[in-house]
Amino acid sequence: MARTAARLGVSAHPASRRLVHRHPQQERTIARKPAAKAEPAPAPAPTLAELVAATLDDHKAEDVIVLDLKGRTSITDTMIIATGKSQRQVGAMADHVEKALKQAGQKVTIEGMPQCDWVLVDGGDIIVHLFRPEVRAFYNLEKMWGALEAKADAPTASAVRAKAIEQG
Repeated sequence: MARTAARLGVSAHPASRRLVHRHPQQERTIARKPAAKAEPAPAPAPTLAELVAATLDDHKAEDVIVLDLKGRTSITDTMIIATGKSQRQVGAMADHVEKALKQAGQKVTIEGMPQCDWVLVDGGDIIVHLFRPEVRAFYNLEKMWGALEAKADAPTASAVRAKAIEQG
């Protein structure tokens, strides 16, 4: 009985009746895990600039300019400048940009909401300036940041959104 028990992988002692698999084929079968199903790679998350540009485009912002300020200043990586036709539109765009940035996990601070002539939305890595047309022309931030020459080369909100759609 001891030989039969050893050949079957069972202890000869009657108290322990566990079956121990020692056959190589059985070990491979036990060790084999079910094949994992291949899932498609998730689309890359849009950058904050793409997110804000798409939000502004959805809410009919005009003359949207995206400025890459990496290496030029320590206050932010990206600045977006846009124009709204009225105080109400500027305020609404600021609200929507704030919601989009908060959903992306950014801490957001807003300045200038009571008047809505010039609203600054500070999202940490990105700063968004929303103007009424007259106020934008007066302050001319594009010139201050040296973007006047590069204005034609700066990506528009539509171009940034199209790039995001192509990648995702």
